[in-house]
Amino acid sequence: MKKYQQLAERIAHQIELGVWHPGDRLPSIREQTGHSGVSFMTVTHAYQLLESRGLIIARPQSGYYVSPPESATPPGVPASLVHQENVDINSYIFDVLQASSRPGVVPFGSAFPDPKLFPLAQLNRSLAHVARNTSAVSMTENLPPGHRALRQAIARRYAQHGLTISPDEIVITTGALEALNLSLQAVTEPGDWVVVETPCFYGALQAIERLKLKMIAIPSSPHHGIDLAALEQALNNWPVKACWLMGNHQNPLGFTLADERKQQIVDLLTQHQVTLVEDDVYGELYQGNTRPAPFRAFDTGGITLHCASFSKSLVAGFRVGWVAAGRHARRIQQLQLMSTLSGSAPVQMALADYLTTRSYDTHLRRLRRVLAERKHKAWQILRQHLPENCVITRHDGGYFLWVSLPEGIDTRALNTAAIREQISVAPVSMFTVGQTGLNGFRVNTSFPWQEREIQAVQTLGRLLQQALNAAS
Repeated sequence: MKKYQQLAERIAHQIELGVWHPGDRLPSIREQTGHSGVSFMTVTHAYQLLESRGLIIARPQSGYYVSPPESATPPGVPASLVHQENVDINSYIFDVLQASSRPGVVPFGSAFPDPKLFPLAQLNRSLAHVARNTSAVSMTENLPPGHRALRQAIARRYAQHGLTISPDEIVITTGALEALNLSLQAVTEPGDWVVVETPCFYGALQAIERLKLKMIAIPSSPHHGIDLAALEQALNNWPVKACWLMGNHQNPLGFTLADERKQQIVDLLTQHQVTLVEDDVYGELYQGNTRPAPFRAFDTGGITLHCASFSKSLVAGFRVGWVAAGRHARRIQQLQLMSTLSGSAPVQMALADYLTTRSYDTHLRRLRRVLAERKHKAWQILRQHLPENCVITRHDGGYFLWVSLPEGIDTRALNTAAIREQISVAPVSMFTVGQTGLNGFRVNTSFPWQEREIQAVQTLGRLLQQALNAAS
């Protein structure tokens, strides 16, 4: 057993014996180095190993703490928050995405699944069928809230999973990002405070910047998700209007919250009358037999604006999403009329036609199986070729892995170096504003893992080792 593993096991045993209680702050990395007589990097890796196992959590600018029980938020746990009155990240994200989309770049940093996994032939047949049978009148029927048959098909899919959503509250949008943006705009005014988790989907940060909102970032760990104590602190101390969260297969960390934790979050937001903007674009990409419930399933007070799309599960290029908006449906339709007017009418009709063929579930079963196989293979390859100081967190569902790095590694510089080698990653700096206690990058595992991908991981391992040597 290596030194960092020995130290991690010793601390884990101390936690088990009650030497450290939930919420206790562990010695800092520097203090632990002095106590244990091992190197700074050994302690760092031990703490990261404990965090990946869910035994401890990192709080920005505060240190490492023993994790609270999964089922509850213990009283009195200190929480660290990042509040930002001016969010300015869009230019950086644009530059990273532009560099990542160059021809020939290995797309580990991509947010979209391998397009070859989508049933394009069947979708094209539906498009052709629509083209033959569409009239000028039927085109106007797709103005907000969108094509009736498509909204009904979406509502029926929710019903299959035990969730009752009326087609009348569903608004079809140009992808989930428009649904999320319109939802946030519908319940806020410039200058309002909005809660996000950190790290979070960069689209949330871009929306906050565009709408001139103020942001409170709540720490999330790769294992437990959002820090409930910190969320409660934010709600108690700021006039928060909305909270943008992902409960299933979170981007970029990949975790899915337990049902009990989702209920706690919904109850907390309901108590403070804060709207929950739910991003559930990866909800269909689960493993196993049961789709994880969205936040909306636990909401009895109508606080949730539930957003999703077909972009991650069926086809990215069609750009069809939706929001189950409840009492906000009319307001969102009004905002949509002032921006994009509506989504593509032929595409909406083609999707409605495709969903009547009952091929979607067959496609999804295959898609989930392939994504699970590729994620497992990617995890094995990354473990084999990345330095041992890198902790790779894997969760069931979705197609992302999170690679945690020691403090001191500049992920922006790492991404720049990787792009020079024709490799993209998604660095933590894309998903955060301000300081965070989490360092690392996201890897898209949906593509075939062949010789090109293996060589790219080997190159990443070399770049990381060079960065680690420089940091030490």
